[in-house]
Amino acid sequence: MAELELRGRIMPASNATFLGDLDGTKVVYKPVAGERPLWDFPDGTLADREVAAYAVSQATGWDVIPRTWLGEGPHGTGMLQEWQEPDPGQDAVTLVRGASVPDGFLAVFDGLDEHDREVTLVHEDGAALRRMAVLDVITNNADRKGGHVLEMTSGHRYGVDHGLTFHHEPKLRTVLWGWHGYPLDDEHVAGVERVVAAVGGELGDVLADHLTDLEIDTLVRRCRRLLDRGVMPVPRGEHPAIPWPPF
Repeated sequence: MAELELRGRIMPASNATFLGDLDGTKVVYKPVAGERPLWDFPDGTLADREVAAYAVSQATGWDVIPRTWLGEGPHGTGMLQEWQEPDPGQDAVTLVRGASVPDGFLAVFDGLDEHDREVTLVHEDGAALRRMAVLDVITNNADRKGGHVLEMTSGHRYGVDHGLTFHHEPKLRTVLWGWHGYPLDDEHVAGVERVVAAVGGELGDVLADHLTDLEIDTLVRRCRRLLDRGVMPVPRGEHPAIPWPPF
């Protein structure tokens, strides 16, 4: 069996995160031993939730999350994920001066920068990113920062860092609110329906190794609620709707 060789530590990161080489493939390695305890996510591990999120992504058929699995490394069991090299010339999520939203983008919120200048957080109005937003809803992603969106040269968008997902309480925090209230397209409906069906089979078996029964049941309820309503949710409640910092 190939051994993981570490090439360096990825900074900044709130938990231990390394870049490694596994039999010629670049991977991100996040050992469970390097995770900081979270009072609001007391069950399971970040690594387990990352693997579960990948499994749900695969069930949608959208390839939103790079291949992710549990494996062994120099610091013990942890999450392994195939490294993706983003295109530095693209910004799927960004800040623009004033309230002028570029063509092909949607506004999320207005604010002030560190110099008290008006800025607007915007994101692409594209199919790949919209699939990611739907996935975030059903996995209850509490940490979709702009930096967790990888812009590939091909135009594909990968989402990474899914350790804060699947909580049984509503915790959706994302920078991808531009589609709030928008109706689901047929492909979104079909993808969410595939998840519901798959939980009754192989996907359910995979998730049972990484999530609690309550988390799995709530995943299905979120999917069905989204399908029943037929529109993307809007921010509600007293909890922050945007992760901080947003990038």
